[in-house]
Amino acid sequence: MKSSSLKKILVVAESIDVEDSSASKGRVALIKNLAKAGFQLQVYHYTRKNIQLENIPCYAIKENRRSFLFILSRLERQIRYKLKIHLNKPLEKIFGFSFTLFNDRNSIVSSLKEIQIKEYDLVLTLSKGGSFRPHHALLKMPAEWHKKWMAYIHDPYPFSCYPRPYDWVEPGHAKKRNFFIEISKNATFMAYPSLLLARWMESYYPGSKDKRVIIPHQIQTDYSVGKLPAFFDKTKFNIVHAGFLMGARNPTGLLKAFKLFLEKNPEARENVRLIMIDGPSIYSNNFQKMMFQVPQFYATEKKLTFDCVYAVQQNASVNVILEAKAPISPFLPGKFPHCIASEKPILLLGPNISESHRLLGKDYPYWAEIDDVEAIYQHIGTLYKERNSDKSDNSKHDCLREYLSPKYLKKTFQEIRT
Repeated sequence: MKSSSLKKILVVAESIDVEDSSASKGRVALIKNLAKAGFQLQVYHYTRKNIQLENIPCYAIKENRRSFLFILSRLERQIRYKLKIHLNKPLEKIFGFSFTLFNDRNSIVSSLKEIQIKEYDLVLTLSKGGSFRPHHALLKMPAEWHKKWMAYIHDPYPFSCYPRPYDWVEPGHAKKRNFFIEISKNATFMAYPSLLLARWMESYYPGSKDKRVIIPHQIQTDYSVGKLPAFFDKTKFNIVHAGFLMGARNPTGLLKAFKLFLEKNPEARENVRLIMIDGPSIYSNNFQKMMFQVPQFYATEKKLTFDCVYAVQQNASVNVILEAKAPISPFLPGKFPHCIASEKPILLLGPNISESHRLLGKDYPYWAEIDDVEAIYQHIGTLYKERNSDKSDNSKHDCLREYLSPKYLKKTFQEIRT
């Protein structure tokens, strides 16, 4: 049938709890924008909490806690915690995945078997992290499900398929790769948040190329903007990085550039702030030292609620997107739509070849490699000078707001042929 008749979508999501990860925030934004685009949704989710989304029917899938796999998973966990014997890695080398994942998959399959798939036009699987539990479940469903299956791939898989410096070979690598080969064979559509990610994954799974659909992370217009935290003074010129800093996302270049800016512009010291909203990370000790040395710098020690972080992003003077030092970054950061929605300049720090850089444009003025201290320093100076002028051009953001909107999402789905 033609896509114009595509109306009813079954969403199988791993989580719809926006507080458990940035991935879940992105998946919920997509679900809500699909509803705004006019599609009828039924959401089955494995959050294991009775979470409801306004005006969207949601069903919480229950974990099967009586199965043999559940008993094995808990036994392995107890041996790990109490005896300090780690069986998970050797077990994954044998089976490819954990007993917990197998039990979770079967729990999802049991719930899906109660559904009449003929009542839906499309099945969309959404996951987080490296588990892809809903995708595991769909592979166990009959072929009539696969004809309507859109597998959303948010990150490379397995980890050995990540670009450097993230790539590493994990236990059960071969079985994990075979799992994704099966997805690429059986899913009718392969959806990605990023064009570069689609191309990257297609280089590993060439059979999926003709199934490509690009669904970028969404701007959600009904976010509850929380109260600004006490440490945030919106009268200042606030440079904000919000998000967890994995080891490869090294903020040292940004910190050095900020210190250099303060040294060369002492008159700005009363007005400018650099804020890192992170929570505990490998850089926490460095941040503590920096706060002691530079009072204009602040880093959170604990995780903040999403509505609080979003409030800071929307009131920032500049939002920072910081990616790894790498030849390429095919990811579209989850914070990207939040930064676009703020209508504030973005200081983009990362590889030249990245999805963020592609979307903002190769001529985007506020881009630098993460370790290019001089370039970052120059950008901070330019942004500070232009803070009260009309010179800071965010016109590119207008096109991106359209690209990340329900209107564009609807257009994308209308072009699908099922």
